[in-house]
Amino acid sequence: MQVVESKGVRIPAIGLGTMRLKDETCARIVSEALKQGYRHLDTAQMYGNEREVGEGLKASGIPREQVFVTTKVWWDKFAPGDLENSVEESLAKLGLSSVDLLLLHWPNPKIPYVDTLNALAKVKRAGLTKHVGVANNTVALLAEAVKLSPEPLVNNQIEVHPLLDQKKILAACAQHGVSVTAYCPIGRGKIDNATLDRIGAKHAKTGAQVSLRWLVQQGLIVIPGTSKEERLTENAAIFDFTLSDAEMAEIGTLAQPDGRIVSPPFAPKWDV
Repeated sequence: MQVVESKGVRIPAIGLGTMRLKDETCARIVSEALKQGYRHLDTAQMYGNEREVGEGLKASGIPREQVFVTTKVWWDKFAPGDLENSVEESLAKLGLSSVDLLLLHWPNPKIPYVDTLNALAKVKRAGLTKHVGVANNTVALLAEAVKLSPEPLVNNQIEVHPLLDQKKILAACAQHGVSVTAYCPIGRGKIDNATLDRIGAKHAKTGAQVSLRWLVQQGLIVIPGTSKEERLTENAAIFDFTLSDAEMAEIGTLAQPDGRIVSPPFAPKWDV
């Protein structure tokens, strides 16, 4: 399994994104993904499926220590005390004593960042998570977080795919030694692009596989989600081919001004 290293942590380069998985389907797909060889699960308290993710992990028969589990604290639980309670609740639902990576799901300007980061460090030092990080941080927010955090931040989970230009935040993450997990790596299945399909045909791959390969070839972690077992197999089959420099560059020109998919009302002011 290919991994991405950041500040001493080795994160599997592909994981199962579970945001849209619910109930029995969630547990079944999580178990099947692990049986197929996935070793990275991504969930969040807001997804409402931590219990099912834990059930799927247990049902798979794969030893807990072989699976990298990420969850996230929702932005309305960032105050000291609230954050710790949120993490304990997540662990109870997952049926785990700790997670491998705990992220702050979205920035919350109403609570001082230093207070939230101190609370995040507290739960790490208490052994509830091995590593900590952030999500949806802009260049400025990431710089502030790295400066204020008492514990090393190892990851920034952000939307990245060929239709969205994220060069600025990717460069900032690299500057700070923070790994990047790309969510919506195939645009939630909405990327229908002739260029990706054409390049894919040269490698006997789909356009979606090309999108995922383009990301991991840049050293990013990808967490595509699916409710179909056959798509699990397809999404993971991205390590047996290499895109040429020319292909990488061509895919890099596909970004569109309206390429962002996820931007809720409470999102930060994105980098332009």
